[in-house]
Amino acid sequence: MKRVASLCLGLLLAFPSFAQAIEYKPMVIRAATANPEGSLHVVGLNKFKEIIEKDSNGKITVQTFYGGSMGDEQANVKQLRNSEIHVAVLADGNLTPFASSAGIFILPYLFPKLEDAQTLFQNKPFVDKVGDEIAKQSRTRPLAWFIGGYRNITNSKKPIETMADLKGLKIRVPAVAMQLDAFRSWGVEPHPLAWSETFNGLQQGVVDGQENPHSVNRDQKFWEVQKYITPVNYMLWVGPLLASDAWLRKLDPETKALVEKAAHEAMLYEWQWAAEQDTVALKDCADHKMVVVPLKDEENWMKAARAIWPKYYDSVGGKALVDEAVVIMSK
Repeated sequence: MKRVASLCLGLLLAFPSFAQAIEYKPMVIRAATANPEGSLHVVGLNKFKEIIEKDSNGKITVQTFYGGSMGDEQANVKQLRNSEIHVAVLADGNLTPFASSAGIFILPYLFPKLEDAQTLFQNKPFVDKVGDEIAKQSRTRPLAWFIGGYRNITNSKKPIETMADLKGLKIRVPAVAMQLDAFRSWGVEPHPLAWSETFNGLQQGVVDGQENPHSVNRDQKFWEVQKYITPVNYMLWVGPLLASDAWLRKLDPETKALVEKAAHEAMLYEWQWAAEQDTVALKDCADHKMVVVPLKDEENWMKAARAIWPKYYDSVGGKALVDEAVVIMSK
C-alpha cells in the first residue's frame, strides 16, 4: 500500500494543476465495458468519469455503458476503432487479436511480483513505446493499465504443492495460446472449456479445476465445487483503459491532458482497490472452507513457463523489447 501511495503522490506532482480557469469545450465521452457493476473495470471507469466531470466543471461528461450493453470486449475494441465509443476497459487478452504487441504483458511469469507490474507500467518511455505499436496495429491507444489479481489454480481432488502434483488433474484454462502453452510446459494438457460451461463442468467432473483470481473464485462461489487453492503467480490480470486513437488525436491539448491525467489517477485508484479486494476475496474463500496450499517449487514453474517465451517474441515486439521489460523491473 505504501508503494501505491507514493506512486499516487508522484503522479499528482508530475501532472500540472488543472485550474478551474481552464474553459473546456462541452463534450460527451462514451465509455464502455462488458463487465458489471462491482468489477475492477467499472471501478476504474467510474473514477475516470468522476475526475473528468469534476475537473472540467461539468463541461465534459462521461456516458457509461456497462454489463455488455455495447457488446463483449472484442466488440468494444471494434467500436473504438470507428469512434462509436471513445474509451473502454477490457482484459489484455481480448486486445491481442487486434494488436499482438499487447501480448507482452501476459507472457507467463513476466510479473512474478505485483510490484514488478507497477514498476513497468510506471515506466513512461516503455509503455509509450508499446502503446505506439498497439495504436499502429489496432487504431486504439492505451491511456493506462489496470491490474487485477493473479490467476490461482483451484481443484477439487488434492493439494498441489509441486509441479508433479498437477499430473492427472484436468484443469480448465481459457483458450488463450500463452496460457495453454504454460500448462503444457508444466507437463499437463489443459482443457479449454468455455467460461459459460465452467461451473457445470466442475460440478459434473468434466474438469477437476480451473485458474482465476481470488475475486472471480469468490464471485462464482467456486467453494461449492472446489476445495484447494494453489497460489501461482504465473499470470497477473492486466487490462488497458483503452481509447480510440483517432478520437484522441482530435482532442484539443487541454482536453487531451485532462483525459490522460484522469486515466492515470483512475489507474492508481484501481490498483489500490484491486489489491484490497484480492485480500478480502481470499479470506471469503477460506471462510467457506477452501484450503490454501502454497507451492514448494514455484521457481521450477517459472523456469518451465518462461521457456515458452521465444515462441512469442516475434508477435509481442521482439526479444529485445522483452529483455528491456525485464531489465526495467530488475532495477
